[in-house]
Amino acid sequence: MKLPFLEAASIGMKLLTKPSFTTALAVGRISVALLLALVGCATPERVPEPVVPEPTPVVEISETTWLQVDSDIGAASLAAAGPARHFARVEMERWRQLVASRVEADFIPWFSGYWTQQWLSARIAWYKLSASEEKEAVVNRLATYLQVEFRDRVLAPVAAEVDPEAVRAQATQYYVQSLRSALQPIALLYDLPPEQFDRRLKAIPAIELTPPATHNASLYQLLHAGKLDSLPAYAALLEQGHQAAIEAGAGLSTTRISPVARRVSEKLLERLAISGGASAISALIGGIAGSVITLGAASVGIMLHESARGPTEALLRENLTAGVEDIWHSLMEDPVSRVTAGIDYLSDQIEKCCPRTFGQPIELPGLLEQAPLTDEPDPQPETAEDGAVEENANDDEPPGFKSVD
Repeated sequence: MKLPFLEAASIGMKLLTKPSFTTALAVGRISVALLLALVGCATPERVPEPVVPEPTPVVEISETTWLQVDSDIGAASLAAAGPARHFARVEMERWRQLVASRVEADFIPWFSGYWTQQWLSARIAWYKLSASEEKEAVVNRLATYLQVEFRDRVLAPVAAEVDPEAVRAQATQYYVQSLRSALQPIALLYDLPPEQFDRRLKAIPAIELTPPATHNASLYQLLHAGKLDSLPAYAALLEQGHQAAIEAGAGLSTTRISPVARRVSEKLLERLAISGGASAISALIGGIAGSVITLGAASVGIMLHESARGPTEALLRENLTAGVEDIWHSLMEDPVSRVTAGIDYLSDQIEKCCPRTFGQPIELPGLLEQAPLTDEPDPQPETAEDGAVEENANDDEPPGFKSVD
């Protein structure tokens, strides 16, 4: 294939052998064509300029619409909190039933056993003699020992099936997931641009536990966290409730004495008057039966112990039930330590920033304007003439009714 400018040069050489005006004109044309061909070959291909997209027009949302959006966000929070709290209560009811079952099957038989009572008596005597401690100190030491036993025999096995701290985390996560689903249709319902709706969610402080600043989180961060546990503010919120439960003695930790251990220890010491080898069961039963138990030999003591075991267990059951109820109160009723404390905190934060309205605000132009005053006098009541008063007074009387003068 011949290049254009080479072909033009070949034709030009042939024409040079025949000099004439026509030849000169042809040579000039050929030169121009050759020059244009060379320029065309040397010019690089033009790159098309990038198309700049037109800016998206800003959609103006009325204040009335935003008020209704906030109201819907608050209503969604309220709706999401209900099922989450119900889930927590159902799980904790199961926890309470399991605790009661373990108390009956394990802790009461162990505590009311003859040798356990003898061991507890010796331990209490040692507490009193070791440093001449006061009653409160003895109660605390005995309660600490009983708390470890109660944890190992009751609370830990139950927690393997229903752990209150796991219920706390699951219920709070259930609330967040339900809230996320409830908020999705709001932007479409009011035809809100996604960026404007996200900006509104970022302005709602869902968690405020500063300092540090990482313990703060907006509603947008809470809803868009890939994993809630990875959000420092959310983890701090759960830890706050966990620590409150420990302070109330409602957890598995033994750093605080639980209500169960303290109640049983106090009851034990109230009726305990150790004299030599007196047993704790004699203190619980008291009276002649208790004295007989302390005086009997080991074999006779066991027999008497078994005969008095029913009243002992009944008294122990009463105190354990009251102590477990104290734990239940801390886990379900106390506003700081209950397992739904995280749900309560988040819903209160959201509903405080997004108060609900129960009607669409409307404008009533002109109805509140003051009516113009006129110079006409106020209408006066008609005066009674020719017995009109008596006739009017009897207008409402039934037919045939005659008044008594």
